[in-house]
Amino acid sequence: MTVDPIVRTAVVGAGTMGNGIAEVLATAGKRVVLVDVSPAALERGMQVIRDRLRRRVQKKRMTAEEMKQVLDRIESSVDLSAVAEAQLVIEAVVERLDVKKSLFSQLDEITDLEAILATNTSSLSVTAIASATKHPERVIGLHFFNPAPVMPLVEVVHGPMSEREVVDQAMAFVKEIGKDPVKVTDTPGFLVNRVARSFHSEAYRLVGDHVAEKRQVDRILRAAGFPMGPFELQDLIGLDINYAASCSVYEGYFHDPRFRPHPHQRQLVDSGSLGKKAGRGHYRYE
Repeated sequence: MTVDPIVRTAVVGAGTMGNGIAEVLATAGKRVVLVDVSPAALERGMQVIRDRLRRRVQKKRMTAEEMKQVLDRIESSVDLSAVAEAQLVIEAVVERLDVKKSLFSQLDEITDLEAILATNTSSLSVTAIASATKHPERVIGLHFFNPAPVMPLVEVVHGPMSEREVVDQAMAFVKEIGKDPVKVTDTPGFLVNRVARSFHSEAYRLVGDHVAEKRQVDRILRAAGFPMGPFELQDLIGLDINYAASCSVYEGYFHDPRFRPHPHQRQLVDSGSLGKKAGRGHYRYE
């Protein structure tokens, strides 16, 4: 496995996580190919990046020239073969195991054997995703948190088949791009999402038991030092994403009651109340 510095990267999936990760990589000086099969989604993702960088210029956190340099490092494509020369490919597509396995099977054929293949899954099994490839030793998890340009933590997830050199190189890379890596074993929910299940589920129970209302729960936990309350955080993450993570962890631990999702989670998702991206979730947004 190569130990050459990683300079050519690719991100597959131009949604919230994908465009955020692409921006992080380009800002750190890496060449990035951002790929999405949907031209509309790709353009939306690029527009989000431009808007975010423009706000940084307006706040004098970067110059207009620096913004141009960042954008110049990002190439967009609807053709998956555009990732062929990348030394690191980060997948950030829909959180479905069948979709990710199909994608990794294709990436395994398209990319150089020296390339690292990483999934940004928040709760699916990295080992299961790697099983779709002929070379699972080069597959790891790189779990960025939303919003990726802001959140410092990245979980570097290794399965039983992940090569040690690959994990070490990924740890060094995450540090190089200015993030804070934590190495974790492939287990349901990894570290953060496993802990976060209780944060979210207990908030639902507090409201369900009429102990407090949502706004009170959020306000009190912010006062206690959390950056956001659980309901505010779910709206930011996306209730569908959070619910999928809850279900995945619950399944992963063979229906352990500690991780059982709350019925109100599913009800909100079924109603289309998915958080900020939908204009409504636990709260309403203009």
